[in-house]
Amino acid sequence: MRPRTLDDVIGQSQLIGPGRPLRRAIEANRIPSMILWGPPGVGKTTLALLIAETANRPFHVLSAISSGVKELREIINQPAGLFQPILFIDEIHRFNKSQQDALLGAVERGTITLIGATTENPSFEVNAALLSRCQVYVLESLGADELRQLVDKALADDVLLKTKTVRVESYDALMRLSGGDARKLLNLLDLVVMSQPEDSLVLTDELVTSTAQRNIARYDKSGEQHYDIISAFIKSLRGSDPNGALYWMARMLQAGEEAEFIARRMLILASEDIGNANPTALIMANNAMQAVRVIGYPESRIILAQVAVYLATSPKSNASYMAIEDALALAARTAELPVPLHLRNAPTKLMKQIGYGDNYKYAHDFEGNFAPQNYMPEALKGKKLYEPGQNAKEAEMRRRLQGWWGDWYDYNEK
Repeated sequence: MRPRTLDDVIGQSQLIGPGRPLRRAIEANRIPSMILWGPPGVGKTTLALLIAETANRPFHVLSAISSGVKELREIINQPAGLFQPILFIDEIHRFNKSQQDALLGAVERGTITLIGATTENPSFEVNAALLSRCQVYVLESLGADELRQLVDKALADDVLLKTKTVRVESYDALMRLSGGDARKLLNLLDLVVMSQPEDSLVLTDELVTSTAQRNIARYDKSGEQHYDIISAFIKSLRGSDPNGALYWMARMLQAGEEAEFIARRMLILASEDIGNANPTALIMANNAMQAVRVIGYPESRIILAQVAVYLATSPKSNASYMAIEDALALAARTAELPVPLHLRNAPTKLMKQIGYGDNYKYAHDFEGNFAPQNYMPEALKGKKLYEPGQNAKEAEMRRRLQGWWGDWYDYNEK
C-alpha cells in the first residue's frame, strides 16, 4: 500500500501539497538535506523513497539502530556519480556523536543529501552543527478523514483484502486504536479482516476492539503504544496520582524506554502543568534530567520515581502556559504595532533627539522599586495575558500584582 507518487500520499499536504515549498524543491530536483520529524506511521520513509524516485537519485538506506560508522563511511566514500546520492537514515536520533560527526563532513561537502527520520525532537537528539545544515520538516498524525481514505483504499486495492467482501459499519475503533498511525491502522485492518473465516463480513467497533485486545502488542518504544503510555503517564502526573504515574513509568522502563526520554517529559510537565504553583518542581525535574545523564540506568529509576512522586503531589497551575499561548496568538495578530517611544533604546544622539526613551520611568528610582507606566503597544494598553492560578503561590503573586497595578490589569480575586 506504499504510495508510488507524491499525489498518492494521503496526508502531509502542508509539506507536499501543490505549491508547497518541499513539493517545489522535489519537483525542481533542488533537495536540501533534511530531518523528517513525526510520530510513527505518518510516512517518513515513504516520503524519503518518493523524493529519491522523483529526483531520480541513487538511494541508500541505513538504520541508526543496526548501522555504525563503518557502514556510513562505505556509503560516503563511494565514487561520485552524475547525481548526488540521497542517504536515508531511519531513527537518526539514535546515532551517537561520532556517527553524527561523520555525517556532518559529508553533508557540508555536498557528498550526499541527507534525509534523516526521527520520532524524537531533533533539537534534543541531533547535534547542533548537523541540525543547522538541515531543514526540519514536521510530519503530522493523520486525521480521521485521511485514515478513512486509507481504509477504503486498502479494502479496494490490497491483493489479499480485496479477496473478501468487507463492509465497514463504523470506523471509530480503527481510528481510536491506530491513533493517527497509518502503519498501525493497516496492520490492524489486515489483522481483523484476515482473522475472520468468512468471505463476507461487516467491520464493527466490537469486532475490531475484541480482535485488537487479543493481538496488539503491550508496548513498543518505537511505535504501537509508545504514545498511549507516555500520555497516560503525563496525565497521571497532571491529575496528581503518584500511583498511576509510577505504574505507567514502570511499564515504560520494563519495555526498555530510555530514562532520558521520561525525564525530559517530566521537565516539560514541571513548567506546563505546575509552573509557579511550585517553582521548585522545575528545579527538581531539571536536576533529574542531569542526574539521569550522569548515572544512567538502572540506578536512575530511583531518581525518576522520586521526581515523579514529587510532581504528582505538587499543586498544579497551567497559568504561565496559557499566558504564553495567548501572548503568541496576540503577537501574531498585532505584529505591526510599534514599540512605544518611552520603551525604545536610544543608543545614538539622533534617536534621543526624536524622543526614543523619553519619559521612561526607571523602576529602581521609585518607592518599592515600582513605577506605573504602560509596557504594551498603545493599542493594547491594559491588555492582560497572565491570570494567576488558584493556588497559594500564585495567590501571593496575585496580591502583589494587585498592589502594583490596581485596576489597570484588574488582578482582583475572582
